Amino acid sequence: MRPRLAIVPGDPSGIGPELIAKLLHDEGVRDAADILLVGDAHLWQRGARQAGCPIDLPIIEEEDVTAFDAMAHLDLQTIAPDDVKIAEVTVAGGTSSLRCLDKALDLAQAGMVDGVLFAPFNKAAMTAAGLNAEDEHRYMARYLGFEGYHSEINVLDDLMTTRVTSHIGLKEVAASIDGPGILRAIELAHATLARSGKARPHVAVAALNPHAGDNGKFGREEIDVIAPVVKACQEKQMNVTGPWPSDTVFLKAKRGEVDAVVTMYHDQGQIAIKLMGFERGVTVAGGLPIPVATPAHGTAFDIAGKGIANLGATRQAFDLLVRMIMTEKTQVA
Repeated sequence: MRPRLAIVPGDPSGIGPELIAKLLHDEGVRDAADILLVGDAHLWQRGARQAGCPIDLPIIEEEDVTAFDAMAHLDLQTIAPDDVKIAEVTVAGGTSSLRCLDKALDLAQAGMVDGVLFAPFNKAAMTAAGLNAEDEHRYMARYLGFEGYHSEINVLDDLMTTRVTSHIGLKEVAASIDGPGILRAIELAHATLARSGKARPHVAVAALNPHAGDNGKFGREEIDVIAPVVKACQEKQMNVTGPWPSDTVFLKAKRGEVDAVVTMYHDQGQIAIKLMGFERGVTVAGGLPIPVATPAHGTAFDIAGKGIANLGATRQAFDLLVRMIMTEKTQVA
């Protein structure tokens, strides 16, 4: 029943290898899951030196992945040691990131591991290396051949946020909001919370306009588009409320009154949740058939190589993956 996690070092130039070295030394981690490190040995060793946390690397071959216990290392050669440039965006770093991620996804898709944890990637480096997608979440869906609905989910402790629109300009947001999109975001939040063990989650839906439109004075999206979707969900016995003014809905979330907030656009939720706990935030690849999570912060080039990276978000991502996988295993059993 123990979860089996593939862990990827993230961008070689950033804080990822250091964070994973610290994670492996954190209390209870090795007791909670079997861990497969997927990546170059010299990257893990570099991270261990940066963190001051030595790690053992028991190397196994890919055909033996299903048989390992506790911790093992699947050694890859994705980047030469001399090509690792701390705190720099490089094509070599992006290539390494993609190759390590691809291998972890291959293992998960083959059923050899239960989920994937990746340390922070650098989108500029990955794009230079051929990412050819809006972000790593869409890249993963395409790589897995997954055509269903999926979206980035942000998690802070017990709170999740999803969004109806994501990486588009603000002038495009209102025209991009429709009933099916809102419903998909609500259902994704509901399903992901259930996947993590929440029996009857409360999903709050944020408004688009100031004061939730003030009965149509500042826009009719709440009346014509958002409220009908909320009502339809309630008629299905889903615990969904809203539309709530976006400047107050996160006060409810902070008080623990809701389990998820569905926002209309990217920064509406991102600013709030990062102010509430940037050092603990987690990003989940919501909707994918494989549980995948990562710390929500970036590669932190400003502190890379200094050994001072905060483990908080990486540990939160690890713990969330363990809960999600154990929930699924329990349901299957």
